[in-house]
Amino acid sequence: MHESDSLVIIPTYNEKENIEKIIRAVFGLEKCFHVLVIDDGSPDGTASIVQRLMESEFTDRLFLIERKGKLGLGTAYITGFKWALAHGYDYVTEMDADFSHDPNDLPRLYAATREGYDVAIGSRYVCGVNVVNWPIGRVLMSYFASKYVRFVTGFAVHDTTAGFVCYKRRVLETIPLDEVRFKGYGFQIEMKYTAHKIGFKIKEIPVIFVNRREGVSKMNGGIFGEAFFGVMRLRLDGWLRKYPKMKA
Repeated sequence: MHESDSLVIIPTYNEKENIEKIIRAVFGLEKCFHVLVIDDGSPDGTASIVQRLMESEFTDRLFLIERKGKLGLGTAYITGFKWALAHGYDYVTEMDADFSHDPNDLPRLYAATREGYDVAIGSRYVCGVNVVNWPIGRVLMSYFASKYVRFVTGFAVHDTTAGFVCYKRRVLETIPLDEVRFKGYGFQIEMKYTAHKIGFKIKEIPVIFVNRREGVSKMNGGIFGEAFFGVMRLRLDGWLRKYPKMKA
């Protein structure tokens, strides 16, 4: 049995080109991570690939939750967070399946949370703009979305929409997961902002984000629309909402 204090959650929808490669890349690291794949009914057989790997090679390190239909990125992560807490993991990392997040950066995020921070963000914008092979329009939209969040909320994080994040267990135990409202990239902003308002220590770790080489992007205008208008609601919450107290 491979023991680990760390779980990597990978949500998937039609990632058959990438899923086996990303799983093997994570398991090839010196630091032992476990992986939970949450598949939203991929018609391309993504879940079947994960199931085969679970049964043939990684019976004690790889896990799968299959959901019926596309239920949203945020709900996938909430499902994963609850599973991680129930199974005793102390560090939980969100990561994409398409290699836009480099698995070799996982130990750096883990180290930051081990060394005193509660949340470690793999940040594209903390040291300039570190994005490769994205269309310029997409880069500008993402970059200025984070600038917009900083302006509206006063939240001093450069990459608020980042999806490469490691949470210490106590953060996920403290945030009321069933009360998280946003499903798309607004979810990423809401989780970070809530952690900040509760008082958790957040560290941005510079990473290079590389646009997917295989498969199809799930990004759309509705996702960014939710994030744009949701920020105003978060700011209002910041004034009016009573946030839970930090757990020791």
